Amino acid sequence: MRLYRGWAALLVVLWLALGNPAGAQQATPRRLTLKEAVGLALKKNLSVRVAGTQVNELEGTRERRLASLFPRVSADSLANRQNLNLKALGFSIPSIPIPTVVGPFNRYDFRVSANQALIDREAYHNWKASEKQAQASRLSYQDMRDLVVREAAGLYLDAQVAAAQVEAAESRMTTSQALEKLARDQHDQGLATAVDMVRAQVQLARDRQNLLVARNAYQTSLLALARFLGLSLGTPLEIAERLQFHRVQAPDIGPALHTALEARSDYRSLITQRESLLEQQKASRARYLPKLSINGDYGALGRTFGSMAGIGQIQGTLTFTVFDRDRTGEQKEIESRVQRLSEQIDDLARGIEQDLRKALLDLESAESQVTVAEVAFNLARRELALAQDRFHNGVTDNIEVVTAQDTLASAQEDRIVALARHADAGMALARALGATEKIYLTYLGEP
Repeated sequence: MRLYRGWAALLVVLWLALGNPAGAQQATPRRLTLKEAVGLALKKNLSVRVAGTQVNELEGTRERRLASLFPRVSADSLANRQNLNLKALGFSIPSIPIPTVVGPFNRYDFRVSANQALIDREAYHNWKASEKQAQASRLSYQDMRDLVVREAAGLYLDAQVAAAQVEAAESRMTTSQALEKLARDQHDQGLATAVDMVRAQVQLARDRQNLLVARNAYQTSLLALARFLGLSLGTPLEIAERLQFHRVQAPDIGPALHTALEARSDYRSLITQRESLLEQQKASRARYLPKLSINGDYGALGRTFGSMAGIGQIQGTLTFTVFDRDRTGEQKEIESRVQRLSEQIDDLARGIEQDLRKALLDLESAESQVTVAEVAFNLARRELALAQDRFHNGVTDNIEVVTAQDTLASAQEDRIVALARHADAGMALARALGATEKIYLTYLGEP
């Protein structure tokens, strides 16, 4: 019996140490800071990875276009054993007997060939166009990283807001529990009616329900954040940074707009794409220009290895395009693309200015809202304390207390919304200014 108990205890210990699912569910949550969340998003988010492959693809296109400007060298080797039908080749001399088939004989030919374009303006401008396209893709990649930073910060803010709402709901439930106990004590002492006690119990039930809803919203926001960061959805997470107010120094609109137009990767990408099209226009015009190339080969030719002699040739080729109707249609296509990109660049410049002005307005307005919400929140807490004292002293019923609780809940929600709006305005300003990946911490209250 003792041996059986010993083995049973050992199995229980092993099960708890190695395979307890409940223990796995109670793993310590991973505490994420904003900086860590952004870093994970830039490494694992699908949009960033896809944009990176597009950069590599256009880099490959650039290298292929560049290769057309460099010499091409190839080596060939031939070993041949054959018979020839002289009659079929037209060898026929009257009165002289010529054999119909000669051979077999061997032929060996080894040589190296090279080809180099000396003048090819079309190939040169096509290479320059591909170089601009590769540069534009790198700028688009950086813009995608900036957008991912903005989205990751937004999801992190949503989780911060949900966490603040959970904290507020817990605080309200704790207050409701204390007030419900006070109502029961007052009722037991004959200082309050049964209606007062039931009213306090109803308020406590409402606050418990609101706490459950807030906790569910918080967990849902963490799921959305984990999905965006490329983490396993079963990974337990916690937000390491609370929702707080951080004053942001708003820049002047004039210098800020100039900085944004120089720093916004999406704006610079469009400009670079237009430059690529202008190079394509030059390449299209160069289709009528002469092309000069030089090619040659050198090697050995013979019927046996011992009798192979060195042979070779070198020649230059000058090519003119006399008629090419396709060039006209190509010019129309490129001109339309240039015009379209020019319109997009002008519209994006106006959009950047609009985003920047709106972010500055929202930042100023949100800061004022935070100030007002903080004052209202402190007054609501003071009102609840006074109502609680009046009810405790039997001066009034707890209608004032419940009303003060609702006022405090509304003030807490307004305060959270104001803080969230201010943080979102800071993120929007960082996005509008460009180079979001470098400056976002400055506008979210971190050094």
